[in-house]
Amino acid sequence: MTHVVSPDATARRSARLGLAAAVSFVLGGGLFALGALLAQMGTTDLLTVDVTYLVGGFFFSLGGWVSVVLAAGVGARARRSAVVLFVGTLFFAVSLVAAFFAGLTPRQSDGWIWLPDIIGCCCFLASGRLALLDLGAGGTRVLPHLLAWWVAAVNQLGSVLFFLAGLAAFVRPATDQVVNVGLVNWGTFAGASCFLAAGVLQAIDIRTSRRTDGTTP
Repeated sequence: MTHVVSPDATARRSARLGLAAAVSFVLGGGLFALGALLAQMGTTDLLTVDVTYLVGGFFFSLGGWVSVVLAAGVGARARRSAVVLFVGTLFFAVSLVAAFFAGLTPRQSDGWIWLPDIIGCCCFLASGRLALLDLGAGGTRVLPHLLAWWVAAVNQLGSVLFFLAGLAAFVRPATDQVVNVGLVNWGTFAGASCFLAAGVLQAIDIRTSRRTDGTTP
């Protein structure tokens, strides 16, 4: 017997998944921002900072996975964007877990923490670029009247800030010190705040769209 899913049911499912992704990125961004603040203030122990980042990373990965599921029924560019984003969160996860290991040499730290982190940042940049191209129908277009464009643009800004923070986190083997601690922390804080804000905008966009078509998620 063939079961046909109604368009309304499909729309409600997509809205629920979209809200789940949005909330995940809000939580992930919020925890990353908190972790960066704690690290910059230096008023708490390193374990607390690492745990805060790790939990935030879990929500980033959850949001990335939900985005992949959500993108299964849309265009190829949007699917690639979601997949690349999710892969980036997995590289971040490697870096976040490796941060718990004590006694790493500078080279080991760069190999297990910095390198996965910077690859994850590159994935986020590529994902954001694909998302903007998808919204621009294959071109670079500024669409300030579309809330979805603002979501992608703010996420891309966050990705740039994450990338700059990632570059500054490289540990110099000669000194055993990162390039710029302030840029690492404040860049991470600002980038995470962008993802938090974009998650809020995404949730608003979904709710607005559902009210426009006369239904609720």
